Amino acid sequence: MRHSIALDAGQSTSKLRATADHGYVTARYPGVLTDRPLPGQWVATVKRFLSEHPDIAPSELAIGSSGLAEETAHDIIDELAPLGIVRVALAHDSITCYLGSLGEQQGAMIAAGTGTICLGVGPRGMARVDGWGWIVGDAGSAFWIGRTAFEAALRGYDGRRRLTALTDLFAEDFPDLEKAYLAIQADDNKVSRIASYASKVNALASTDRVAANIIDKAAAHLSEAVQAALRRVGLNGPETPKVAALGQVFESDRLRNRFVDYLTLQWPSFALTEPVGDIVDGTAALLTLDGHHPLYDHVSFAERG
Repeated sequence: MRHSIALDAGQSTSKLRATADHGYVTARYPGVLTDRPLPGQWVATVKRFLSEHPDIAPSELAIGSSGLAEETAHDIIDELAPLGIVRVALAHDSITCYLGSLGEQQGAMIAAGTGTICLGVGPRGMARVDGWGWIVGDAGSAFWIGRTAFEAALRGYDGRRRLTALTDLFAEDFPDLEKAYLAIQADDNKVSRIASYASKVNALASTDRVAANIIDKAAAHLSEAVQAALRRVGLNGPETPKVAALGQVFESDRLRNRFVDYLTLQWPSFALTEPVGDIVDGTAALLTLDGHHPLYDHVSFAERG
């Protein structure tokens, strides 16, 4: 049996699934730091996994990664070859999210975890929306929610805006709020740390107006991304499109319902499409992707004999 590894390299967590004679072996590791070179981080994660599971001998590796720019599968194939991995497929995680949620179907996929990325596939081809990173993009993401809540908490502390329970929330972790920004700036894991507050903001949304407004605005940002993607690929007509929503942010009932409400304004019969799988399934699908699939040309392949 030819074994393979599927690695979803996210910003908060890297999820890895390997085929084995007895089924699948899964693992979770720290996410990638997108402000640093990615190839070495992917290789280190694979090496760590194989050192912990010496009975697994993969020959193929599929990677879906956040922060992907000009990197290709050729950047890592030589370093992986001594491990027995002779074929690599690499794609941006928007591609793997789409494959894992909609597969061969046309429509839009939006994933909102630490970051945000939306991908549409339709008659006019493919369109990516957002995914521009935590400094200038990722609107509606867990990081966006956490960062916006942190700002609101400090505005409340300053007396610039209405009092909010968010101030007390952040004061639990930063007793001296006036020095909180220094601690965050010095933290190498600042992005995932700030994103971790999203679930706490959501929990306060039922009783705190400021928190509720942040969740509602996040839903608006996410629906805006979907509508932009559908418009660009030619699926903004009267026929209700297929839209899959993935990621921890959509675990919020309030946000998910608001998101659907916004899209129902354009398509009265709109309902979310149930994903056919998850992002790791989509990552594994890179290894068997048909050349006729509209996303095939957006995948980098490398192989050694």
